[in-house]
Amino acid sequence: MGWSLNLGTIAGTTVRVHFTFLLLLVWIWLTHYQIGGAPAAWEGVAFIVAVFACVVLHEFGHIAAARYFGIATPDITLLPIGGVARLERMPEESRQEFVIAVAGPLVNVAIAALIFVLLGGSAGFSQMAGIEDPHTSFFARLAGVNIFLVLFNMIPAFPMDGGRILRAALAARLSWSRATQVAATIGQGLAFVLGFVGLFYSPLLIFTGIFVYLAAAAEAQNALMREMATSVLVGDVMITEFIRLERSATLDEAVEMLLATTQHEFPVIDSAGHFDGLVTRDDMIRALKEKGPAASVANAIRTDIPKIHYRKRLEEGLRLMRNANVPAVAVMDNADRLVGLITYENIGEMLMVRSAVPGAFRFGHLRRGKPHSAQI
Repeated sequence: MGWSLNLGTIAGTTVRVHFTFLLLLVWIWLTHYQIGGAPAAWEGVAFIVAVFACVVLHEFGHIAAARYFGIATPDITLLPIGGVARLERMPEESRQEFVIAVAGPLVNVAIAALIFVLLGGSAGFSQMAGIEDPHTSFFARLAGVNIFLVLFNMIPAFPMDGGRILRAALAARLSWSRATQVAATIGQGLAFVLGFVGLFYSPLLIFTGIFVYLAAAAEAQNALMREMATSVLVGDVMITEFIRLERSATLDEAVEMLLATTQHEFPVIDSAGHFDGLVTRDDMIRALKEKGPAASVANAIRTDIPKIHYRKRLEEGLRLMRNANVPAVAVMDNADRLVGLITYENIGEMLMVRSAVPGAFRFGHLRRGKPHSAQI
């Protein structure tokens, strides 16, 4: 995720914090300073840091459960609204998703119970409910926050854990895609309720409602993509008409092609015609500023682009793009020659066509013609 700072790696998972979280700390410091001066301000910041430490532990609950099923988690990003753990792949069974989803809230239950025991059972409900009151016990408020996190995350809407638990329960009787659609629809309904209530009580609820609605829509689209990717070949959806650049081409020539076409990524080939890498629009502009228009495109080339055979499943191509965090994957034929590209944009177009023509891309429907490309 962009605009995030790397805090380090814990047990193989990179922990990042989004810059908006730092803005939250500044806001907390200022609001608490107005209440009780510098001591209250720093205590407020310490409390928020403690809350997000609990959020990190919550996410590592998910991570521990995911690793039990052989699913790696490359990173966690902390946002003002919580944490986001990125799984290397989605669980293969509804039981696995249920266990992974419920593991996070269980960590918060354990934290709240531990604090309650350490306080000798003296923390009452009123103390734990006074989360925003800086005069209430620090640890009592922290226990209250963990209880709130459990209740909030159990809301049956994406991206909360409750939405994934609901999908896992529905997937026991429905297909994964259908279960996701139903859970997403329920989540979007709850998002409207949150937004409506927020009109009368809190703008934060309106923001939360918008976030939940968009997250539910994105989850539904991802599920549809996942379903299609298992039954579609890379060769059925790859881009076959595109401009290729030779390694000897200049940045000036590349820019001419950028302006003359709708392409954002240009594959580069060597003198023997083999795939050498990819030049993206952003890399091209950066190299143009640093090296000038007469420089070779080799100054802007990305060599970390994965390759895949055109007869492989699209599911594998998507996995390569996600794991390598690249904008495209090069598609090769039996002779290891470049015959196409797959990008998130053309996969999105596939989704739109599939929605308009049910059954498209199954069993070779709507297959593209022979690969064709231009070259400079």
